[in-house]
Amino acid sequence: MLTISLDDRELQAHFSRLADREIRTAASWALNDTAADVLTHVQTRMEEVFDRPTGFTRNAFMVKRARVSDLEAEVKERPSVGKRHFLKVQEQGGRRGRTGLEGLLDARLAYDGIITAVVPAGGAKLDAYGNWSTGERNQALSAVQAQRDRSTNTTAAARKRKRKRAGFFVPSAESKLSPGIWKRAPDGTISEVLHFTRSMPAYDQRLGFFGGAREVYEARLPAHLRRTIEKMAARVAAKAR
Repeated sequence: MLTISLDDRELQAHFSRLADREIRTAASWALNDTAADVLTHVQTRMEEVFDRPTGFTRNAFMVKRARVSDLEAEVKERPSVGKRHFLKVQEQGGRRGRTGLEGLLDARLAYDGIITAVVPAGGAKLDAYGNWSTGERNQALSAVQAQRDRSTNTTAAARKRKRKRAGFFVPSAESKLSPGIWKRAPDGTISEVLHFTRSMPAYDQRLGFFGGAREVYEARLPAHLRRTIEKMAARVAAKAR
């Protein structure tokens, strides 16, 4: 149970001069301002916990605003986030769900080993957020015939035309190379860009969304409520003059 106490003697004086709808309007303002503070806290927390979080991660939460007829504001996941967003795992700990890339490789890649999860390897080209770059990922998936749209897979003729460029391949399950997607440079050197694992990565609790949100809520709502009630009382008094 969440209990918030405040000195309400001044508020009671204002209440006596306000109609019920005016009080509920002021309360909705306070709830929405508090929810905005909670959202800011969550986004700031992401910057502290994660290394270069993407815009999709930073904007994973939104505010559902309170109304006069519904005095409840929510800070919740956007509908686009989906059930498998990794922030749930970062909040609660445990194993994450399968990503779209992992499902695609499992369904399309001709590989005789087991693919439970994949992680970028040391040879991967990373983007500004530390993730496997989209360009290299598409090149690799095309080369190993694992694109969702099969027409974008690299053909034998295309490989001959581009033989001076880097190529990608998947070693057999019996190979001494670690399981994954490897890149062969034009000079013949090879490096792993994506590693296949047989176990799903597990995470410790890191985000601390719920605890931090509660602290912000408890600290900010009383001040916001006092301010919005005073604002509404001043508005009513001005109209009465």
